[in-house]
Amino acid sequence: MDSDDLHVLSALCQDAVFPGAEMTFLPRERRFALLLNRFRWEDPGQNRHKPERVQSVLVFDNVLRVASQGVDRGDSETVYSVLSLTWEPGEDADGRVLITLAGDGAIRLEAEALEASLRDVTRPYVAPSGQAPHHRD
Repeated sequence: MDSDDLHVLSALCQDAVFPGAEMTFLPRERRFALLLNRFRWEDPGQNRHKPERVQSVLVFDNVLRVASQGVDRGDSETVYSVLSLTWEPGEDADGRVLITLAGDGAIRLEAEALEASLRDVTRPYVAPSGQAPHHRD
């Protein structure tokens, strides 16, 4: 996987939401995972039906350390919204994944190599808001 591949995952995960309790780091497995409720940006049928979301698991492997800013991992009530995923390469294959969140939050994953996957785990459902997310310029 390279930064271009992560850019594709970033586009799919933009505006995904998750509660703090759905964030998991397994140090022994060197795995970080998020259970997301992501907006289906790839859905070409949005003009035929209401906007949809789907639960998805975003997994990063080869993760050595996790740090966060503006994120309370112990607060299961707070819902976070993903803005982007970016890769900051290091000297060799190592580097950092930055998960930028709305409201000045961020999660940084220090990784031995970039390895990520996104898998939908439920059927799509109508977005509770009934609308697609909008961003102000």
